Amino acid sequence: MANINDSLSALMQTDGALCAALVDANSGMTLGKTGAGLDLDLAAAGNTEVLHAKLKTMRGLGLNDVIEDILITLGSQYHIIRPIATAAGLFVYLVLDKSQSNLALARHTCQHVEQSLTL
Repeated sequence: MANINDSLSALMQTDGALCAALVDANSGMTLGKTGAGLDLDLAAAGNTEVLHAKLKTMRGLGLNDVIEDILITLGSQYHIIRPIATAAGLFVYLVLDKSQSNLALARHTCQHVEQSLTL
């Protein structure tokens, strides 16, 4: 079991990690953040809207399922949004340098952090 700081530290050990945050999806505010290169408070608020839009679309389509993660691929970065299954309303946000990261390993790390996080 890991606390917020331990979880963020584990995310930052991922190859190519630039920054990471734990976000309250109800308010869009960060509960913890680390790294550099982005305004994580702004990113948290914006990605909260992304998560809400996807959930709304799923409801509209009648999809009775859960989001494991959302991947946003930019020219030079990957952005991973992973809802915390055991803590509704929270998600992990990880930003990676695309040229230095292994996406499969990063998704695995996010899954491990999500499952081991204690609040």
